[in-house]
Amino acid sequence: MNFSKQVVWITGASSGIGEALAREFARNGARLVLSGRNTAELARVGAACAPAETLVLPLDLGDAPSFPGKVAEVLARYGRIDILVNNGGISQRSLALETALDVDRRLMEINYFGTVALTKAVVPTMISQGRGRVVVVSSLVGKFGTPYRSAYAASKHALHGFFDSLRTELEATGVGVSILCPGFVRTGISVNALTGDGTPLRTMDEATAKGLPPAVFARRAVRAIAQGRNEVYIGGRETWGVLLKRFAPGLFAKFVGRAKVR
Repeated sequence: MNFSKQVVWITGASSGIGEALAREFARNGARLVLSGRNTAELARVGAACAPAETLVLPLDLGDAPSFPGKVAEVLARYGRIDILVNNGGISQRSLALETALDVDRRLMEINYFGTVALTKAVVPTMISQGRGRVVVVSSLVGKFGTPYRSAYAASKHALHGFFDSLRTELEATGVGVSILCPGFVRTGISVNALTGDGTPLRTMDEATAKGLPPAVFARRAVRAIAQGRNEVYIGGRETWGVLLKRFAPGLFAKFVGRAKVR
């Protein structure tokens, strides 16, 4: 894997999967744009990626009108954007009927609309370059729903529909689309997940605590990106759920309803 001098823009780069991806791309020679809301943590990640060249670019996925200006900042610094990694987002831990509609809307606004808006701001640059890759960090729940994650699953399912369509539209442009579907990865995603009233859960669930180390996920993910994979599932035994849902949906429904996923 050689990303020497390629410009890789990662959202949600201040921790977890985003930080691990930044470190892995840096090890493979990339120049980085690190985005998220926590400027201090982005700076910490940037320092950890040294000697890779980095640009810390604060960004709120809920502020789509700011995106064209952010793209201009990246182009002013590097002159190009080779890979956009749409990793930023928020999760959920609450029963569907106990989740306020404002929380459902919040997840869709950040996870779906924010990702789509940033992609629309970046892709014209990639088309003009004649090459580029859009990477979307989805989830296994982008392929099937599980308890306590109804709004999160909905937002990730929506991403698959949009980016599968976008991939077909970009086929002749030199711009590719890769969708990464993590299973359980040992990050703070459940700690920051929204509960039914919109407040953070503030605890790590057991399944996440036993998940894949972020560095292991990042190595597999960056390899898949280098290979130009359209869609890849990265995790432990939970990835089997994709095949089980496809070939034995009745059995899958019984299994997932009993699964300990919280």
